[in-house]
Amino acid sequence: MIPFSLYLYGAESSQTFIKIDKMEPKKPVGIWIRVSTEDQAKGESPEHHERRARLYAESKVWDVREVYHLEAVSGKAVMEHPEAKRMLKDIREGHITGLIFSKLARLARNTKELLEFAEIFNKENADLISLHESIDTSTPAGRLFYTMIAAMAQWEREEIVSRITASIPIRAKMGKSLGGLAPYGYKYDDKTLVIDEKEAPVRKLVYELFLKYKRKKTVADELTQMGYRTRKGVPFTDSTVTVILRDSTAKGIRRVNYNNHTPDGKRTFKPENEWMYVQSPAIIDEELWNECNRIMDEQKEKLHKPGPRSVYLLGGFVHCSCGTKMYVYHGGTYKCKACKIGIPANDIDEIYHSQLKTFLLTDTDLTTYEKNQDKDIKEKEQLLGVLTEEAVKNRKRMSDLVNMRLNGEMTKENFILHHKPLEERMQQLDAQLPELQASVDFIKIQYLSSETVLQGAKDLYHQWPLIPFEEKRSIVEIITDKITVGKEDINIKLAYLPSISGNPGKSQINL
Repeated sequence: MIPFSLYLYGAESSQTFIKIDKMEPKKPVGIWIRVSTEDQAKGESPEHHERRARLYAESKVWDVREVYHLEAVSGKAVMEHPEAKRMLKDIREGHITGLIFSKLARLARNTKELLEFAEIFNKENADLISLHESIDTSTPAGRLFYTMIAAMAQWEREEIVSRITASIPIRAKMGKSLGGLAPYGYKYDDKTLVIDEKEAPVRKLVYELFLKYKRKKTVADELTQMGYRTRKGVPFTDSTVTVILRDSTAKGIRRVNYNNHTPDGKRTFKPENEWMYVQSPAIIDEELWNECNRIMDEQKEKLHKPGPRSVYLLGGFVHCSCGTKMYVYHGGTYKCKACKIGIPANDIDEIYHSQLKTFLLTDTDLTTYEKNQDKDIKEKEQLLGVLTEEAVKNRKRMSDLVNMRLNGEMTKENFILHHKPLEERMQQLDAQLPELQASVDFIKIQYLSSETVLQGAKDLYHQWPLIPFEEKRSIVEIITDKITVGKEDINIKLAYLPSISGNPGKSQINL
């Protein structure tokens, strides 16, 4: 990441400084080395993979803290390997915040484990960097990987759940148990839902008390004072009362097959067209249930009337220099209640707009950049191909010479004469190949990420007034990290600043 600073001199005040700074502490990362015995036989040494990863880390100005070695380990199951456990422990403790490896298959060949790794990293806000697939989740383009992984993981979980719940509709129609506890006021008798004579009167009382007081909290307090408790033996709460009141089972209509219970314990609702309603023994009449729910609907509508949609472009990104988030109060001004610092929302929007011209590119810039990057990548890949082919041929020649020497077809002197130059060249290639490969990795990943951000921001400065608010907001969320307002300066910290074209990263504007 390159440093980027901008100074603006105010016309009315003595001096106003606006600084954009992109200097951050070095990111702590680890390197994952898993090279099978078969791979090593093909010349893919662990040292080569480590060197390639280290060079990529150097190009990103990252700090390599750990190297995890799994040489000659099968990729079918690595999650329980001591090195994998050590790596995950380091991720969870924040000792490293990223893991570099040569390709996804090196991390894990087992799809299930790959999904598990990705979910853990995403949860811990850590990054996966696969050099072969040009995936670096610390970049905007790379973060799409987590989106795809999440979709795959969700699909796998839903497949498991669908197999488990395939029989639910049939069992529900038969009135059989669907697993879990029966609703309050009911119990299962030979897997069939029946009224619980002990709980049913209490459930009926809940509806009667609510119709009287029209307050869920009051109903809960009344039940507690009467000595009633939930199945767990604890006092009723307004939340418990709400669940009981909303459940239609009490009026003789039970809703089933309406939610999913995922393996990780979360509950999600199915589409309404998949819900089913089956008959159940009634505890109260339908009129009482309908009236209680009508009252709750009216109360909810009054309590949760939708407020006005936020119209402040930079809302959520503006902070005071004291660390407090600034909000727009009356008069359209961002204010810090603690420090009494304020800045009109329109002013800071204009300042932000003026800076787009500084750190975003025109169509010409982007086209030139794309051509240069394509040319650079092709040239380096061609050279990489030539050197790789030379390395393969060299190894074969060296192997042939060894066999000739072992078979007595070559004298010791001739062997040394022919083998030594090849050995020296192989040492040079072993040093050159990972360095060149790391260079290609870096350019590809940076190119993809720059393209992801910049394709949606061509000539953004001029088009900004015409772009719909929602799209502007999306762009702000991509390129902005934090805006800090002080008494004499404003600091804009960018979440992503592509270091391309001839932009030196500094400019000065006189107001």
